[in-house]
Amino acid sequence: MWLLLILAGCVLFASLTYFKIFKGSPFSKDSVRQPKSLVLDQKARDKVLKHGFATDRIPVNLDAIVIGSGIGGLTAAAVLSKAGKRVLVLEQHEQAGGCCHTFVDKGFEFDVGVHYLGQLHENGMLRVILDQISEGQLDFVPLEQHYDTIIIGEKEDTRLYHMYSGKTEFAEALRRQFPEETQAIDKFMKLMKHVAQKVHFYAMLKIVPLWMSMFLIQTGLVYWISSIFKLAITSHTDILNQLTQNKDLHTVFSYLFYGVAPKDSSFVINALLLHHYKRGAWYPRGGASEIAFNIIPVIQKAGGAVLVRAPVKRILVNKDGSACGVAVKKGQEEVNVYAPVVISNAGIFNTFEKFLPPELQAKPEIQSRLSMVKSGMGSFLVFVGLDGTKEELGIKSTNFWMYKHNNLDEMMARYSSLSKEEVADNIPMMFITFPSAKDPTFNSRHPGKSCMTLLTMARYEWFEEWQDSQVKKRGDDYESYKMSIANVLIGWATEIFPQLKDKIEFVEAATPLSNQYYLGAPRGEMYGAEHDLERFRTDVVATMRSQTPIKNLYLSGQDVFCNGVAGALHGGLLCASAVLNCNLYIYLFLLKKQLKRERARKQA
Repeated sequence: MWLLLILAGCVLFASLTYFKIFKGSPFSKDSVRQPKSLVLDQKARDKVLKHGFATDRIPVNLDAIVIGSGIGGLTAAAVLSKAGKRVLVLEQHEQAGGCCHTFVDKGFEFDVGVHYLGQLHENGMLRVILDQISEGQLDFVPLEQHYDTIIIGEKEDTRLYHMYSGKTEFAEALRRQFPEETQAIDKFMKLMKHVAQKVHFYAMLKIVPLWMSMFLIQTGLVYWISSIFKLAITSHTDILNQLTQNKDLHTVFSYLFYGVAPKDSSFVINALLLHHYKRGAWYPRGGASEIAFNIIPVIQKAGGAVLVRAPVKRILVNKDGSACGVAVKKGQEEVNVYAPVVISNAGIFNTFEKFLPPELQAKPEIQSRLSMVKSGMGSFLVFVGLDGTKEELGIKSTNFWMYKHNNLDEMMARYSSLSKEEVADNIPMMFITFPSAKDPTFNSRHPGKSCMTLLTMARYEWFEEWQDSQVKKRGDDYESYKMSIANVLIGWATEIFPQLKDKIEFVEAATPLSNQYYLGAPRGEMYGAEHDLERFRTDVVATMRSQTPIKNLYLSGQDVFCNGVAGALHGGLLCASAVLNCNLYIYLFLLKKQLKRERARKQA
């Protein structure tokens, strides 16, 4: 009987919440317009993306301040703007966008974090969200159906596996390549589909009041609600060992690396990453900077602004300990900016350890949250400029994931334990992508040029001795060390693409220190807090939410939900839901249903 009463109470709470919020959705199909032509004038683009901080550019009567202009911060700001709020977004870098920004050097344009996106099929949830926060101005180009190749082994012992998108082709392609593992593949596909269908329960723990989430967890009722919570605390390797002993197939099911060994990572996050591209992979037409460029006007239209070169030094609090604004460094002075809501898209570590005053940092509730997570691994990128178009160079939109052997658990353990001096000779994995081959406008914008980006994981400790040096002036030892790693990666890439070896015109490398400087990542981490098994414990999932122990201070981005552009975007939606005190996913779900019905009528 008591169980029925609890469930009835939950239903009543959900019903009250449902009726409370239906006073007018911030989302509307009528706000979505056909994408305009690309804006190629650099001055016009800079006016949006590089609008510098100045006191006379701060909007009056602010409703909220957002620290950081990554996709999580921009999503939260844009949704609040569509709800009629006036929002100021402050970016410490000279260009808005966070990991969605691009840079141009010697005529070559590179993205820094958006390599490709999934789930952008018509009326898919991610597509609907992006259409709303850009008002339809983002245009995405589909990659080839063969979107990824996984290369395992070295030299004559090299095996290639190809990933194909499509509702049925995704699994069928795997069965063709692993004909003796069809049963394991079918079981994995069922589990992956189950996780994708039940992930809303994962978000539920972050939306309902914390006391309710903790009650469900402490009583064990959460495991009655959905099996996704047990899968979330189950090692990816443990699940794979139950399905198959084929190590190559293990690698294929784990190839989208983010710095955590499969044995230490949740099955749920790995399943979600694979499912993300099942229906296809896309890239922004015009490059990754189009994302910020087309979201910012939505914020401006509501009277808000996105200002760069605006490093926040601390969060301001009033006498009762509530957040009430931020202090921004301007030259040698600080400018105080006030608002009733402060949102940090700068990550949990920056927010709690850097921005809060010492007396609030010491609060047990703050220290408890910090103790639940640790910094994720950093990344090392090599940006390579090539002479020639994609046709001339024979490159395509397909990405390449390379592993020297198929035991990823052993590989990550060995790699993470390397000393600084051992790294260059022992790099076991690499990602190769050609942004210029994905964007059909690239050649018209950068005639006769192409670009290649190489990526591997890297520990902050390998570069820590240069952490106090000035960017671009870190010294010969630093340059020599990072280029020793870069040259190894380029050598490995040109083994796969030998035709590129004599076409290289530009090389630049980015280390965890680059992430620290340009992205504000405290230890150069690529995906915020570590995505290990601890991160997916139900109590951690419930606690790592937008609301913080500091009144009027909220978190957004990857640390709220999970890694990647989609994960950070959902972190922004969860944040906006918390600020507006409503479940925005209900509005989006209803809008998605409406769009599907209209599409069905047109096709009838």
